[in-house]
Amino acid sequence: MQEKLTVLEPESLYPDTLLEQRVMGDTVRILQGNAKKALIELPDELCAQADGLMTLRLAVPKEALAKFPKLKVVIRMGVGYDRVDRAYCAERGIIVCNVPDYGTQEVADTAIALAVSLRRGLVLHHDAQRGTPPAPWGVLPNRIVRRFEVQRFGILGLGRIGTAVALRAKALGFKVLFFDPALPNGADRAIGVERVESLDALMAQSDVLSIHCPLTRNTRGLVGARELALLPQDAVVVNTARGPILDMDALEGALRSGHLAGAGLDVIPVEPPVEPIPALLAAYRAREPWLMGRLVIMPHVAFHSPEAWDDIRLKSAETMRDVLVRGLRTNVIPPESD
Repeated sequence: MQEKLTVLEPESLYPDTLLEQRVMGDTVRILQGNAKKALIELPDELCAQADGLMTLRLAVPKEALAKFPKLKVVIRMGVGYDRVDRAYCAERGIIVCNVPDYGTQEVADTAIALAVSLRRGLVLHHDAQRGTPPAPWGVLPNRIVRRFEVQRFGILGLGRIGTAVALRAKALGFKVLFFDPALPNGADRAIGVERVESLDALMAQSDVLSIHCPLTRNTRGLVGARELALLPQDAVVVNTARGPILDMDALEGALRSGHLAGAGLDVIPVEPPVEPIPALLAAYRAREPWLMGRLVIMPHVAFHSPEAWDDIRLKSAETMRDVLVRGLRTNVIPPESD
């Protein structure tokens, strides 16, 4: 009789493993761990049994992978895979997968909501009306407020989420353009948006810049002081991708100088933030007057909805089944994708 494959869910994310068992079938047994902060917390005897590992919040570094002698597949239960040591996985022949098709609508909706709430003055008037004293009951003239159809909405990375954002922005009347060197010719024509040939060209034309590329060694720090300076005067920056893609100190400088009108962030470089926190986050928390109506910061929750949580559980289990049990290449991240 063939020995069962073992899949470990190390965080005990769910009260049972019934769904995972149903999806993966009788040739797989599902184990749960109780790691709170790091995989290294798990007992060696538990790790030694795992052929597959499914992790949501926990990083997968080399030192933790050393505890898994049988490991064949790692599923990062989300879109980003920057916290998995893929180079070491490649050395070991461990396949790394993500779950790219959950939360697409939620993240796209959040990116658009951030842009709209800033550009239509929702944040501005919200902040002003709860001031001491409240602002006058009427229009607050401010350069952050613009008509959508006179603006160009720039998208950095036209993957699944970037495409969803492009379609939403286009429906709202923005002129949409994007930069993504990984996409084949014709991606722009398929959805009726404009392609530009360089990052600098995207920056120079984007009244709203929305970031949607993965975090890799090539995109870390991709948008810094030089790039922000290329944006048109009074542009707005939105980041719902990964914090380290955008230089937060450079963003603070561009906002403080008045070059940028506003920013909406669902992600920051270090999450959760630790002391010393970024100066921009400190100013935001202190409600410094110069930021009134200009900044929204969220705690990396753009993906969230009950439906998205259901999707991530199901699609993670399906990906593990496909790759570990059936030998398919579903959602496999190639080593050269950096």
